[in-house]
Amino acid sequence: MKNYKIYITGFIIAFVTLTACSDDFIDVPSRNPNSDDFFKTEQDYQDVLIGVYDLLQASFWNVMVGEIASDNTLAGGDPDNIDGPSIQDIDNMVHNDVNEQLRDIWRWMYAGLNRANYMLEFRDNIEFDTKNDMIGQALFLRAYFTFELAKWFGPLPLLVEDGRIQNKRMQFGEQFTISRTATIADTYALIEADLIEAVSLLNTTQDLEYKVTKGAAQSLLGKVYLYHGTFDAAKYTDAATVLDQVISDGNYTLASNFGNIFEHPGENADGSIFEVQYTDVEGAGFDCLQCSEGNVAVGFSGVREYVGPTFDSGYGFNTPTAEAASIFTVGDLRKDATIFDAEAIATSYQPSRGETKLYNRKYLPRKGDLGLGDNNLTNPNNYRAIRYADILLMAAEANIQKAAPDATKAKGYLDLVRDRAFGNTTNRIDATLANILQERRLELMGEGHRFFDLVRTGNADSTIDGFVANKNELFPIPLIELELAGAVERWGQNPGY
Repeated sequence: MKNYKIYITGFIIAFVTLTACSDDFIDVPSRNPNSDDFFKTEQDYQDVLIGVYDLLQASFWNVMVGEIASDNTLAGGDPDNIDGPSIQDIDNMVHNDVNEQLRDIWRWMYAGLNRANYMLEFRDNIEFDTKNDMIGQALFLRAYFTFELAKWFGPLPLLVEDGRIQNKRMQFGEQFTISRTATIADTYALIEADLIEAVSLLNTTQDLEYKVTKGAAQSLLGKVYLYHGTFDAAKYTDAATVLDQVISDGNYTLASNFGNIFEHPGENADGSIFEVQYTDVEGAGFDCLQCSEGNVAVGFSGVREYVGPTFDSGYGFNTPTAEAASIFTVGDLRKDATIFDAEAIATSYQPSRGETKLYNRKYLPRKGDLGLGDNNLTNPNNYRAIRYADILLMAAEANIQKAAPDATKAKGYLDLVRDRAFGNTTNRIDATLANILQERRLELMGEGHRFFDLVRTGNADSTIDGFVANKNELFPIPLIELELAGAVERWGQNPGY
């Protein structure tokens, strides 16, 4: 699989009023582009769109910390010191509104959302042949960032008009008057509207792997419908309809070898629908983690001071629990591609905090990466945000949950995933909701979905140690964001924080 370099496109917006002056030397034109006059060519739109994609790379905390919040992994880290205290707090379900990682998720996802809004604000400036597809990509990206925020924080402060997120940047001063959406379901409806339009505009195939396709937008739409179904059961039928369409279109297949999906290059081109692209050609440091073009979560998940084949060392976070490793049954080929037993392989290593000797093999740093700057911050392993197996399992779930269940169709989808997992057809199981959700855990372990699956299905409080019902379903809005917006009372904090 190829990695495409995505550069940050910076725009300087000057809030300066120039007044007439008789001194000619003062009337010097700014060398910086005026953001309101920028969109004059197709290349201008392309440059801004790449800038929107760039913020996807900052979603590494969403994946790693989301996994740690579930019952799949422990925080890990330095065994002798409280390493990453904000991450430890989330693992123990004692996080609060000054949590460092939660603020990063909030501000970086909002930065991506606002970059998409910048492009959409000027969507009608000029016409060119590829414009519809570019606008479709921007709508998908805005929906993706908004969905990430809604999963973590619930109802969101958004500029809304006529049932749509407004195509405009949030300007300085508007934070003092903007309101949160009334409910999470209202937020999902806004996301769905963006994705429905994106589906109508996007190409089925793209010339470069980083660009989203119509199938990716349909897939994300089906996922949002599935989450929305928690609050409106009719949405399960919508989810089944759109996910069935993705499958019947035949544009995606399961990679034949599960173990190759997470290698680079790998065999995952057919099984991967949308990936966050990373590269190791540019170094990075802790002073600006979001500036890294590499997958920071990979280095954080690496085995501490590891010496051995295949992998490089890392910081030892995100370590699978013994219980998570135990749920794989004999013959399940996914276990060895998901769980790395350091004790069995390493020549030497330093144990992590709460040591289980187990690590997330899907996203460990591989030998051979360039390792520029801090080696643990520049890993080129892409994040497989939407895989075809995920679509099959969501479609199976939606077909079980919808008003007129189709157990036969659901079982057909589940069988495809199980057959690949075991390399035969003798390990098939009934398509009950419990079996499908368990299969999601087995198939997607280490990929950041488990916590949110438990929450939306109402199973988190009985599964996650320390989870408090009617509180921990959402994470707290960072206090500093409430204060900076003067919104402590207007937005309100999420319940229990």
